[in-house]
Amino acid sequence: MVVAPLDLLDLDTSLSDEERQIRGVVRQLIDERVRPHVADWYEQGRVPARELALEFGRLGLLGMHLTGYGCAGASAVAYGLACLELEAGDSGLRSLVSVQGSLAMYAIWRYGSEEQKQRWLPPMAAGEAIGCFGLTEPDHGSDPASMTTRARRDGTDWVLTGGKMWITNAPVADVAVIWARTDDGVRGFAVPMDTPGVTAREIRHKMSLRASSTGEIVLDDVRLPADAWLPEAIGLRAPLSCLTEARHGIVWGALGAARDCLDATLDYARGREQFGRPIAGFQLTQAKLADMAVELQKGFLLALHLSRLADAGRLRPEQVSVGKLNNVREALAIARQCRTILGANGISGEYPIMRHANNLESVLTYEGTSEIHQLVIGEKLTGLAAFA
Repeated sequence: MVVAPLDLLDLDTSLSDEERQIRGVVRQLIDERVRPHVADWYEQGRVPARELALEFGRLGLLGMHLTGYGCAGASAVAYGLACLELEAGDSGLRSLVSVQGSLAMYAIWRYGSEEQKQRWLPPMAAGEAIGCFGLTEPDHGSDPASMTTRARRDGTDWVLTGGKMWITNAPVADVAVIWARTDDGVRGFAVPMDTPGVTAREIRHKMSLRASSTGEIVLDDVRLPADAWLPEAIGLRAPLSCLTEARHGIVWGALGAARDCLDATLDYARGREQFGRPIAGFQLTQAKLADMAVELQKGFLLALHLSRLADAGRLRPEQVSVGKLNNVREALAIARQCRTILGANGISGEYPIMRHANNLESVLTYEGTSEIHQLVIGEKLTGLAAFA
């Protein structure tokens, strides 16, 4: 009997009926709405973000792990499984959902005023409003403490000046959570994207995450009322906590890309004949398939453990770093290995392998490079910070 890679260890038995049901609903959406079109979206460098956001909102996927304000209040495991299925479709789709829910919505939900929550969270949960998260700058990626975007007081108003780069959803967003340096340290602001002085420019010619809308945000003396400030967001710990939320989704999402590569490769290897037999029957091919299946299952168990910790309120940032470092690194290795089994067909858009591999190159870097996560783990192991 042939089994799927994640069925080798009967990992479904570790999930509840509700968790499996949520996974099935998201998988069906991806199969019906995304798979027939995603190769074209990727090749054309566009994605119908607003249409998809509304569909994701109807399913309760946007901010699904948050409570109140139209959010589903799902478990961390359910959210993770949804991210896995989304990224099995494409990393860009999981990015849309995780930036919306775990960065923009979470920042407002955790640090915003009640008025800000009431204004933004219900339409964002429904997919009627799209959010983005402005932390990274052109010259400051891994070192957000050196950001140059400034917010200064002018009477009761705030005036923001600066720029943010590589911001997912920025070209289609209705609101941006912008992080800026003030006289009192780093603060967060909910900035409507139609505010005078705000410009979002689409980043073109990407070789990765092409089925995702990515942009630069320019802030030219943007005047905001006093109530644009997220009152509970004090210091750099606030945006970093948002990144921890989003990285949790990446830990799961990367597995989806890896699983999709492995599923496609297994189908291909069983049907592709060389030297008079399917290449799946050769020892070297089976060794590759076995190693990839083992790493996929280990990554799943790691993600599940972290989510159970999150649901118990015990998840720590360095633990998320372990998950992001391992699962993205192994997912990329699986994608590259799958490409070797498909040979020349591995670079064809007819198969998802190269698309996932290209996407995972970005996932490896964003929301903390592998080197940053190694240093986070290293500091926890030694008690010594080595970031500078």
